[in-house]
Amino acid sequence: MATKKQVLYSATKPTGNLTIGNYLGAIKNWIGLMDKYNCYFCIANLHAHTIDLKAEFVKERTLEQFAMFLACGLNPEKATVYIQSMVSEHTELTWLLNCNTMMGEASRMTQYKDHVAKGEKGITTALFTYPILMAADILLYNTNIVPVGEDQVQHVELARDIANRFNHKFKDTFVIPKAVIPTVGARIKGLQDPTSKMGKSGDDPNNVIYLKDSDEEITRKIKRAVTDSLNNIAYDEKNQPGVSNLLTIISACENKPIEEVINELKGSGYGALKKRTTEAVINVIAPIREKYLELIKNPKKLIEIAEMGAKKAKKVAKVVIRKAKDAMGLI
Repeated sequence: MATKKQVLYSATKPTGNLTIGNYLGAIKNWIGLMDKYNCYFCIANLHAHTIDLKAEFVKERTLEQFAMFLACGLNPEKATVYIQSMVSEHTELTWLLNCNTMMGEASRMTQYKDHVAKGEKGITTALFTYPILMAADILLYNTNIVPVGEDQVQHVELARDIANRFNHKFKDTFVIPKAVIPTVGARIKGLQDPTSKMGKSGDDPNNVIYLKDSDEEITRKIKRAVTDSLNNIAYDEKNQPGVSNLLTIISACENKPIEEVINELKGSGYGALKKRTTEAVINVIAPIREKYLELIKNPKKLIEIAEMGAKKAKKVAKVVIRKAKDAMGLI
């Protein structure tokens, strides 16, 4: 008898363009996970509205990111790939969880505290309560595994706390999820600031390689990448963060150990290092970009694929929401 696959859930906001860091650090690994787990990959467009954004921007970025997910190799036949707003159970479960979340728990969430500490104006209640929507995202699919960065662990812990409280207060309804910080996946840093993570959003486009970048843009950005004056190709994050970052990128793109890359570049200068990085990145990005450009031409087809994913997601979500409502005595 076959063992039932555990459920893995991952979601990303469509507020920034996906980067080579997102691909090498996460998406590339998701491809292999589709055979091991029952995977849900979500474009979390409801979360996009925790800040003030134009409707046209959110719609455009949502379709772009969905197309990029498919271009990167997320297979809607193997996994449930969908857009969050197409599954109304996310917002319905959020209210039920709101009724079982303490004010103190929500107020301890880092992002809300950070925005308040900066004295920002116009903070909405959505910024305060979005971790509860995130808990609903996770709990709606009987999720076992949530791969997250260290900065997101507290959100999974909140989901666990809410689920445990709900199960004890009413009856067993939710699977208790577990946060997993991936041990594989390259940690790609910025080209201009190799001490910080390469982010989807930022003020300096030269710091980031986007999956939509042309070969010419990739070449130009890597040529301008920060190195140092040591002219020594070695992996030393403390003293040579820029060089170490380029070696990490080559290693991840070529699926080779960093030591092997260093040996192959022995005796070469930084010009050769940047040329090798450029070739490695273009070899990865070019086919993804071409597939993306083909997909984005047909938004109607993209929406059809997203609706198929939402239909699969709803089959599970409807059962979970019914159990939760029954547990709370809601007719």
